[in-house]
Amino acid sequence: MSVNNLFEPLMLLHGPAMRNRFMMAPLTSQQSEHDGTASEFDHLWIEQLAESGYAFIQTGAATVEAGGIAFERQMGIHSDDHLPGLTRMAAAIRRQGGLSAVQLHHAGHRAKPLLGGIPAPASGNTVPGIKAITTEEVERIRDSFIAAAKRAQRAGFDGVSVHGAFGWILSEFMSPHLNDRKDKYGGSLENRARFTVEVIEGIRRVCGPDFQIGWRLSVERHGLRLEEMRDITADFFDRELIDYLDLALWDAAQVVREGTYQGKTLLSIFTGLPRKGVRLGAAGKIMSARRAAELLEEGCDFVLIARAGILQRDFPLQVKANPLFDSAQLPVTAEYLRQGGLSERFINTMRGWQTFVKPGSL
Repeated sequence: MSVNNLFEPLMLLHGPAMRNRFMMAPLTSQQSEHDGTASEFDHLWIEQLAESGYAFIQTGAATVEAGGIAFERQMGIHSDDHLPGLTRMAAAIRRQGGLSAVQLHHAGHRAKPLLGGIPAPASGNTVPGIKAITTEEVERIRDSFIAAAKRAQRAGFDGVSVHGAFGWILSEFMSPHLNDRKDKYGGSLENRARFTVEVIEGIRRVCGPDFQIGWRLSVERHGLRLEEMRDITADFFDRELIDYLDLALWDAAQVVREGTYQGKTLLSIFTGLPRKGVRLGAAGKIMSARRAAELLEEGCDFVLIARAGILQRDFPLQVKANPLFDSAQLPVTAEYLRQGGLSERFINTMRGWQTFVKPGSL
């Protein structure tokens, strides 16, 4: 096993190639302003990442509609008012030779009313007292994703990543547990996937052949069926609908405990699919140079760095300098993160992860 393969370039179906195999995962840091505009803390974070050797940097989840908000201080891309900050972020990444994407997000039924969110459930049984959104409302939100992608392109980003994970709206519509609709967006797997397909096809139509489109997929919880997620991914690969799949796993080594694929790793179910020109990467406890290199051997084209990148902003440069590099052991103190350059807003977000920041550390 060698880490050298991590520093080989990677061609994508559309747009420029990745200069190496490191992608910064989309991390929701909750450090934007309350209206979704990028704060100085956002810019500092992006500038740090841009100088850290990543081939590709995704922003955290950005709202495609004001009513789709899930977190306090969530980044927005639903208004032209967000363009100046987004443009500055894209330029910072490009100056250092990296590729960039905005992650497009809508919280669906999990939108937070206390933050101005408007829950938009696929089913009338998901949120007490709230009806399922109509077909016309689905189409409006679809068009908001597409408009947000065009806004990202105007800001200078190389592409967007469509958030289809963790039970947010596109994932919600995929789930037979959360989607009991009778219209064209419910019922069969093809119908439940229609929302996502229309978003991706619409982005390609309005943003053109050089714009890069990623898709973040999770396959755990929220009523998703592993076999169905494999089938729809196989279709996306075969049709080359996307440039890359961002497979969001809590642990990239996780083994399936029951069902058709019992005993196999979740990752292998997807790396084993013919993918034509689509690239596949995974996130999930990639904390060392060794683990990153192993994932390429296991069939990934690139790796997504999340927790390790928060702990050590220049993770790719550390790996290049030391093939035995390993991250600090979690949990760490708030002061450790502060000295590394994390803002107080970001640190407070990480306090919400029980195993990340030592309880009581100031």
